[in-house]
Amino acid sequence: MPESVDLRTQAISHTKPNRVAIASLIGTTLEWYDFYLYGTAAVLVFNKQFFASLSPAAGTLAAFATFAVGFLARPIGGIVFGHFGDRIGRKRILIVSLLGMGMSSALIGALPTYAEIGIWAPALLVALRLLQGAALGGETSGAVLMSVEHAPGGRGNLFGGFPQMGVPAGLVLANLAYYLTTWLSSPEAFAAWTWRVPFLMSGLLIVVGLVIRLRISESPSFSAAQEKSEIIQMPLLAALKEHWARIIAIVLMVTAASSCSYVFTVFSLSYGKSRGLDGELLLLGITCGSLLWLTSIPFWSRAADVHGRRKVFLFGSVMLLVGAVVYFPLFNMGTAVAIVGAFLVMALTTPISHALQGSIMADVFPAAMRYSGMGIILGLGSLIGGTAPLIASALFAANQSTFPITVYLSVVCSVSLISAVILFQIAPKIDRGQYVNASDLVPEANTAS
Repeated sequence: MPESVDLRTQAISHTKPNRVAIASLIGTTLEWYDFYLYGTAAVLVFNKQFFASLSPAAGTLAAFATFAVGFLARPIGGIVFGHFGDRIGRKRILIVSLLGMGMSSALIGALPTYAEIGIWAPALLVALRLLQGAALGGETSGAVLMSVEHAPGGRGNLFGGFPQMGVPAGLVLANLAYYLTTWLSSPEAFAAWTWRVPFLMSGLLIVVGLVIRLRISESPSFSAAQEKSEIIQMPLLAALKEHWARIIAIVLMVTAASSCSYVFTVFSLSYGKSRGLDGELLLLGITCGSLLWLTSIPFWSRAADVHGRRKVFLFGSVMLLVGAVVYFPLFNMGTAVAIVGAFLVMALTTPISHALQGSIMADVFPAAMRYSGMGIILGLGSLIGGTAPLIASALFAANQSTFPITVYLSVVCSVSLISAVILFQIAPKIDRGQYVNASDLVPEANTAS
């Protein structure tokens, strides 16, 4: 057996794939917990604490604008973290991204308000949000790679789904944190200081994530690329030069799930409160919907391993379009049953395509440029999707109707569906695995457990 195969087998057996998948899930859960805390606080707190000089409507728009700022930083984080992830390794970069997210969230929890330091309060809030976005830009793609590149043969989609589960899991934790905080404290205490507790807790949670992440081994794909001297000087430029058409197609095809999910998880809370609905009911509804989203991902990712990515992803894209069309008409009925039904519709349709995004992106690029390529796709895709709450708020403020929001989401979903069809046409090998499940991993490594 060649020496390279021996080294790769040793690398992958150093840490069991299941342990890497769980570590990736925990790490992304903590990162998304921090990220979604901001979205919830933007609705409940930031418009009053950091934009007090504005009207309520303008303050909400400003708070959502700072939420969107985090997505402006994600492409930058994806480029920077991706470059070094392809140059020096996935594991080191994931430790840095986890630290960056935890520190920025804890500092937000300690940030003085507008009443205390004036204009410096929103300025520092934006700066810390930028740091959050950059850290998440490096985290998401890196966690997917660690899980997929350790995956046993034939289960790349299932293992790629573990980091994707971190998105709804982080949302559940963030909403539960705020639900418990609002339940245990009076409205006056919450506005004064208890809103900070969930942010400050992230500092402790990051310690747990670091301990787990330090105990896993480097990706076998990266180790093999190092051993074969395949490390590229400028991996992002190589990815753009060789795979630009696929990059454009994937950026467009992933925007539907992110746009719908942010309207579902962030804008719905603000919109429901503007209609006089109970805030705790909305938080609980979004949390229950997110739990359904979380538990659905393994089913759909495993289905893709069995039936192929193309069938499952295209089915999910069609269902998400249906969900986007019926969500607000159902929500606007106003009854508790209808609102819960709207949340369930989005929770059932979002995870089908979302479950496969990571494994599809990983299979577009060879190992030496994979982190950089995925980083730029996720950064640009989330930049488009992350502005959805801001766009939805602006559309509603201008029209006092959710119909334009439904049209907007329907157009985004349609573009994503068409882009998915194009991707599987121009790159049919991605359906079953082009790199990660084929030439990039040797059979002996695939059978490790």
